[in-house]
This record gives sequence, structure tokens and C-alpha cells, in this order.
Amino acid sequence: MFGGGNSITLFRVKGIRVAVDWSWFLVLFLVIFWLSNFYGDLLGVPSSSSEPYLLAVASAAGFFGSILLHEFGHAIVALRNGIGISTIRLWIFGGVAEMDRESDSAGTEFKVAIGGPVVTALIAVVLVAIGVLVSGGSAFSDAVTLRVDADTSGVMAMVGWLAAINLIVLVFNLLPAFPMDGGRVVRAIAWKVTGNRSSATRFAAGLGRIFGYLFIALGLLLVFRGVIFSGIWLALIGFLINGSARAASAQTTVTSQLEGVSVEDVMDESPVAIPASMSVERALDEYFLRYQWSWFPVTDDQGLFAGIVVREAVDGVAETERLTATVGEHLDSNSHGFHIRQDAPLESLLGNADMRKFGALMVTDQTGHLAGVVTIEQLGRALKPV
Repeated sequence: MFGGGNSITLFRVKGIRVAVDWSWFLVLFLVIFWLSNFYGDLLGVPSSSSEPYLLAVASAAGFFGSILLHEFGHAIVALRNGIGISTIRLWIFGGVAEMDRESDSAGTEFKVAIGGPVVTALIAVVLVAIGVLVSGGSAFSDAVTLRVDADTSGVMAMVGWLAAINLIVLVFNLLPAFPMDGGRVVRAIAWKVTGNRSSATRFAAGLGRIFGYLFIALGLLLVFRGVIFSGIWLALIGFLINGSARAASAQTTVTSQLEGVSVEDVMDESPVAIPASMSVERALDEYFLRYQWSWFPVTDDQGLFAGIVVREAVDGVAETERLTATVGEHLDSNSHGFHIRQDAPLESLLGNADMRKFGALMVTDQTGHLAGVVTIEQLGRALKPV
């Protein structure tokens, strides 16, 4: 839904980094603490006992697993539509799949936006079906509504809680409050109707700001009525939605200048690249010492982009090994995302972390061959008023 700050990498799935922000651990602690008390009351044992605690830990794992699957729903649809995913990040207010560019059509925007809610809906349906089949409708209904006198086992109570939390996540995410999933669905529909992404974004962002103010007002009302934690939580979400919607609306002023412009329209078609099979010794002499650049793109024998090599990596090779060591053996391990397709919209470069880090991105054609390079300076010139 939103994005966090610094994060810890958990694992990678097909090149997608799965990470958690430090704030995620706060939510993990709160969920386990609260559910330990709930399961203790349900089972009639102290919350410090092993069974309530283990059920709480399993519930927390299931909850964050559901959020992760929700984000993978977005990611899978995005990948199938040619949109790269660098990271899926979990943080205090949910998760976010970080895409390397915006959708190029209203249809793609709709499919990517609805992918997450579809997964969440399927999870909820499966959990409800399991609960009803095992515990019966009435008992499972009591478990879903978190009644401590529910006539069900601790495991089924956990299934009920997970079903309830996924239903809440589903309904909340489908609210038309941009940049939440429902707001992105609204933007896709408005984009389809008007044919203009910028105006659709401004419309969806306007709705997002309205909902943001409503969440803030409702949160403050809950605080005044003594529901402190939920009120503060809802108000903070309102502030985040409002700020994100305002930023998205402001960004349309910039991106409107780039509509219809692709990366290949501004790129340099003659990038200097080092063959992957070249020795480190020759690369130092013929490229790094000659051009005095800190990094170079690297291509394989077929001209396919292989990654980048930085000066520090080749300098670190022992002098006795430089004649036999090849450049391809010393590529930067994080350079897999250091490229963009030539037919990508130029606006997809805005906010690109690799471009900020290196000052440029390599450009590839549809087959992966190196086609050019686009720099921050070229992007800046494209953004200047005519």
C-alpha cells in the first residue's frame, strides 16, 4: 500500500527482494502480545502459557504471510505485463511492491491494482471454507468476531482471526482512496474514460485526500472517545494517504511533460561497453585509465547486457591475476536492475534508485541487447519547459 524507509532483506524470489522495515517488528510484537491475551482468555489459560503464545506467533506469521501474498499478487500481474519488480517491502502500515515503472495503459493499471485484492479475497474464502467445514457455521462465526466464548479450538480460532483480518484488509484496500488499491482502480477507470492518465491521477488523488481527511477526523474522534490506539493508528493512515495523494497530484505536473516520450527518444545510442570476456588488465588500460569513469556497462559475446563493472572491483583484483581474470567475473552483484527497455516511458525513470546512484541507466532493446544509455542530464533536459 505504501512504502517504508530502510529495510532488512529476508530472502529473494526470482530476483525480487523481500524485505521488512524496522517498524514491521513493532507491529509483530503488538500482534503477538494482543493475540496471546485473546487466546489465553479463549482457552481459559494464562496468556503466558505456551499454547496461547504459539498460536499468537502462528497468527502473526499467517497475517504477514497474507500481506506478502497480497503484494505478490500485484507483482505477478505487473511482471506479466512487462513491469519489473525490484522489492516487496513490509512495514508498519502494510506492504508495497516497488515497480520500476508505471503502467502504460488503463487496462494494465487496473489489472495490477486488482491483483492484490484478488489474492486476499481468495485467502479469505479458503479460510472461511475451512472454518465452516471443521467447526460449523455458528461456532466459526463466533471465532471470526473474536468472541472469547466461541465453541471452537485454538487452531480454528486462529483460522477465524486470519479470515477476519484478511476481510478487513480486503475492504480497507478497496476503498477509493488513492494510492491504495481501490484508488488505483478508480484511476484506471477514470483513465479509460478520459484517455488521459494525468487527469485521472488528479481525480483519484483528490478522492484520496478526501478519504485521508475523513480518516484523520474519525481517528481523532476515536481518541476523544477513549479508543486511543485505534484512533491514532487511523489518523496516521489518514495523514499518509493525504500526503501520498498530494504528492501524486503534484507529480502529474511533471509527468505530463513526458507523456508520449519514451527512453529511446532521449538516449545516447553509442554507449561505451566492455566485453565480458576481456581481461581485467586490458579493461583497466583501455577503459578505466583512458576514460577515467568509475563504472562501465558490460556485454557478452552476443551484445546482450550482462551488468556493470565498477573501478573498485577491478582494482581489487590481484596484479598477478589480472591477465587471466575476466571482467565478466567481477560484475557488480546489484547491477541486474541497472537497465531499462528502450520502449519504456521516460517518466518511469523518475525516482529510479539506480539512476540516482550511478547518474545513468543502460538501455536495452526487446531482446536484451545493449541499445544505449540515458543519463540524469538527458532526463533533466526533457523536463525543462519548452
